[in-house]
Amino acid sequence: MKVKSRGSRPRVTFKEIAKELGVAVSTVSNAYNRPNQLSPALREKVLETARKLGYSGPDPMARSLRRRRAGAIGVVYGDELSYAFTDPVHALMLQGVATAIRNEHLGLLLISGWSEKPEETCAVRDAAVDGFLIHTLNNSDPLLAAILERTLPSVYVDRPGTDGLPSVVVEDEGGAKEAARHLLELGHRNLGVLALPLSLGVRDGIISPEEQAESEYWAVRQRLKGYRSAAQEFGIAWEKNVTVYQSVENRPQDGQVAAGVLLSQTPRPTAILAMSDQLALGVLEYATEHGIRVPEELSVVGFDDAPLAARLRPGLTTVHQDHLEKGKLAGQTLLALIKGEEYPSSVTLPTHLVVRATTAPPPEIV
Repeated sequence: MKVKSRGSRPRVTFKEIAKELGVAVSTVSNAYNRPNQLSPALREKVLETARKLGYSGPDPMARSLRRRRAGAIGVVYGDELSYAFTDPVHALMLQGVATAIRNEHLGLLLISGWSEKPEETCAVRDAAVDGFLIHTLNNSDPLLAAILERTLPSVYVDRPGTDGLPSVVVEDEGGAKEAARHLLELGHRNLGVLALPLSLGVRDGIISPEEQAESEYWAVRQRLKGYRSAAQEFGIAWEKNVTVYQSVENRPQDGQVAAGVLLSQTPRPTAILAMSDQLALGVLEYATEHGIRVPEELSVVGFDDAPLAARLRPGLTTVHQDHLEKGKLAGQTLLALIKGEEYPSSVTLPTHLVVRATTAPPPEIV
């Protein structure tokens, strides 16, 4: 049997509550908006009457219009919405943001996007927020243009600030250089690099040095720069001895696919530098499935130091960055902007290599 919708009940007003009580409308308003103006007994009487009449409280939309505050900040990132929940590193960053705003009566609005179509930016244009955290978007992304058009307080995360906006980044180049140098000091000379996407609208697969130079994502560009710098220090020919594979998605299953391609190259890499622990996990899974011993036959280095990295067996050698602190600083900076307070124009958080059990000298010199 179908049930007919009754629709929404008419909203009870302050005027109706005041009439029921025989008090002024301002008295009812004070009960909700300025409770210190009423005695506890009178306020409770007003609230009890309102409940009996079915009043659900002040209209949040009207309240935000009066205050000229939306009561939320937007976190914009260039991936599917589910990425915020499936990627442990992104979840930690969001946890840091939540920590920064927990006493500010603000909510978090997650806005995702992975499109080159300007018409698909309505989520940004229509977002009821007081400011934006712009996570990793590159300059050609339509989402970024839509954010800047809003002229709301905004902070860049994982890329330098432009347009006079502040930023919170990590030392990507230095961390990547330290990771590559570690492998080269162990004696590795043929390396595979498993890169995150360099630009919008790219493909999975091995990419040429020319394509590498055109990377639009700052963090990816900096990490490639760090790997290359370490190779140059050791006299390694980048084009000859380093193969770079680009993965559009940042998931373990994509790392597995990439590992299969990289390890089929000639000469075969004896070590793989992955730009995320998620991708590194996929490399380790591929090695297990194909009987490749880690680290005896293949060394693997990740980037991020996600909680799983220390729990893996063998434990993953990786570049540590403080995701919680990054999110917290980004949130604090945005709050300062919203409130008109002083804020740092840019913050760079340090990285460092954490050596665990997935790296060792290559087999030929063990």
